[in-house]
Amino acid sequence: MCLKLERMHFKYIVALSAGIIAMPVTSHWNADKTNTKITFSVKGPFGTVHGHFSGLKSSIQFNEKDLKSSSIEADIPANTVSTGIGLRNSDLKRKKEWLDTEKYPQISFQSKQITKTAAGYLAQGELTLKGVKKPAVISFTFTNQGKNATFKGRFTLKRQDFNVGPAGGSVGSIVSINIEVPVHQ
Repeated sequence: MCLKLERMHFKYIVALSAGIIAMPVTSHWNADKTNTKITFSVKGPFGTVHGHFSGLKSSIQFNEKDLKSSSIEADIPANTVSTGIGLRNSDLKRKKEWLDTEKYPQISFQSKQITKTAAGYLAQGELTLKGVKKPAVISFTFTNQGKNATFKGRFTLKRQDFNVGPAGGSVGSIVSINIEVPVHQ
């Protein structure tokens, strides 16, 4: 009787262990802030204006086999905006009609759902810019190299949806954002 109970107990432990091992585990990824690239472009009066942000703070839980438990949260300091032209940078940071970074110091994204596509993934969530929260969809790829990986994404936004800059005028209404985030576990 005792041997029969021991065998049942052993089988139970083996079955439980197999179930735990088979469960997908969402991986926590740490962003390489130094090598992260967050760039943007928008048509300007004298051609396309290019710029970037820095200082990414993020919480990335991502597993290709467990997208339901995956999530991305990201914040960047709005005052890190840089276009390579000091006066333009100053206007973007300080003027109320542009980013008004003293009043609105952070630009944030929080995913609500991540899904697989033919070309990669979609992170559907909310973007908060200048105090305005709107739905946003970021298409991205994920290149996994074991303990290191790279997320590359892109999306566009209508600047007037976030009260950024005056309506019309010589600045384009659509801003294109590209993101490249090297990560490690």
